[in-house]
Amino acid sequence: MSSSGATFAGPVADWQAQTGQERIDRALGAPRIAYLGHDASDAAVRRRVRALLDDGLTVTGFMPHRRVPKDLFWQHVDLGETRDGAFGQRVKSIFAGAKAIAQNPAFMAADLVIARNLDMLGMAFEAKRRARLGTPVIYECLDVHRMLTRTDSVGKVMRRLERALIKRCARVWVSSPGFLENHFEVHHGGHYGADLMENRLPAASDFGPRPVLAGSRVEGPFKLGWIGNLRCKRSFHLLLSLADQFGPAVEVHLHGVPARREIEVFEPEVETRDNVNFHGRYQAPDDLAEIYAPLDAVWAGDFMEAGANSEWLLPNRLYEGGYFGVPPIAPSGTQTAAWIKAHQTGLLIDEPLGRSLPDLVKDLIESPEPLATARERLLAQPKNVFVEPRGEMARLVRSALRQEVCR
Repeated sequence: MSSSGATFAGPVADWQAQTGQERIDRALGAPRIAYLGHDASDAAVRRRVRALLDDGLTVTGFMPHRRVPKDLFWQHVDLGETRDGAFGQRVKSIFAGAKAIAQNPAFMAADLVIARNLDMLGMAFEAKRRARLGTPVIYECLDVHRMLTRTDSVGKVMRRLERALIKRCARVWVSSPGFLENHFEVHHGGHYGADLMENRLPAASDFGPRPVLAGSRVEGPFKLGWIGNLRCKRSFHLLLSLADQFGPAVEVHLHGVPARREIEVFEPEVETRDNVNFHGRYQAPDDLAEIYAPLDAVWAGDFMEAGANSEWLLPNRLYEGGYFGVPPIAPSGTQTAAWIKAHQTGLLIDEPLGRSLPDLVKDLIESPEPLATARERLLAQPKNVFVEPRGEMARLVRSALRQEVCR
């Protein structure tokens, strides 16, 4: 396990050893954050670290990686390589990672630990135990893992473990109210305090101005995008079927990284269709304006964990597409659908989606007024619906620290 750009200067200050006034001074000043992310190469992890740094916080990352991370812009301690879906390996890495973290001066000096996902939360508390630290911890939950939603004994054990850990957390951060309503309140009600941290664009990043309002779509093929973590096999085949039914009248644009465990055959399916374009990995937020500019709509459905996480989440595409005025298309009965209804900014379809999605696209090609209306409503929304307000991360961090001081 190696470090990349990891330097530390300053005294090691155990939270328990500080006086109340010292803790308040740290909370009001520049708190030092130990950030435990599940993958240093993950775009969402990088976005969160960027937001913390942009708000003036000091961050040291302690993270494994699934691909060799490039252009690290934070103090970083590498915890080795993990594989997507390899849950057993990730459990073993908790103890190896905790041992390395517990010996690191930046971890011992941190005023706050933020742990993303359950395995990193376990690593955080194991590292604290080894180092005998009382540093407060925030649990950042952006997906409810399928292991936690199982109805068998394995699921029960995982939920008991999660409850035991969150009872010791300062706060829980979630990216969707659906996680609170359907998971945390059901299984852990009364054992945590939570903050909503939606997947909005980072405040300080330069992703360009919002587009000028246009009344209707341009002539040519109807362009539908699927952008981000391409992990849903059903969505993939729905879009391929759409391309097959409409031929040159529809173009499907795929941007991101396919999840090989979920979609076993990807490129061969794309390459046999002239109207399906796979653009590969992209840099967010740098490439977002170019990605969304040509699109008429963005697909915002997910079925990888149908009946659970997939129905509860709010995807990045809502916020990215919304900023650039690209209406989402989503299945009814989901948290995404509820968000779209509340903002009146997209189009919803009912089961069976294999029929309702082509019917909708056919209608939009013939009469694009609903699309134009959704676009107008998107561009009329305040910017902070899609972009995180500057200072939001620092505010939540300091609020959590103040609450710990007052305990």
